Amino acid sequence: MLYGFFKAVHLLDVAMLLGNAVVTLIWKLAADRTGDPRLIAFAQRLVTLTDWLFTVGGVVLIALGGYGAVWVGGLDPFTTPWLLWGQALVLLSGALWAGILVPAQIRQARQARVFASGDRIPPSYWHDARRWVVWGIAAIVPLVIAVWVMSVKPG
Repeated sequence: MLYGFFKAVHLLDVAMLLGNAVVTLIWKLAADRTGDPRLIAFAQRLVTLTDWLFTVGGVVLIALGGYGAVWVGGLDPFTTPWLLWGQALVLLSGALWAGILVPAQIRQARQARVFASGDRIPPSYWHDARRWVVWGIAAIVPLVIAVWVMSVKPG
């Protein structure tokens, strides 16, 4: 019963994290394509908010659910190959998120507050927007692979 609870928490939050990552990427791309400073500023504010709520909150709950299930199931997270690979892939994604995406997102959010009134969007915003998209996709890929590894449990 306790194992099922931890596993359900883990799976629910994996779905929320991946869903947030993909939807946020699509939503931001759609807003940026309009070129409308007010709409882009609104989207950027919500992208930042949902990223912190669902990404940070999701990672915490994913870890609690995953490590709880590992503990109850009597598995070793550091010697079981599929658990080790799953953790490594999530850490890789997290490093990309923390090292590249968050700084670019913070810069974009600061700039968006300035052009929210309809001012011209500076070229530096567009540079960070492209960077955020490219590295955002790069950060999603290891998460998708981690889901596969954790589901298939290869030797």
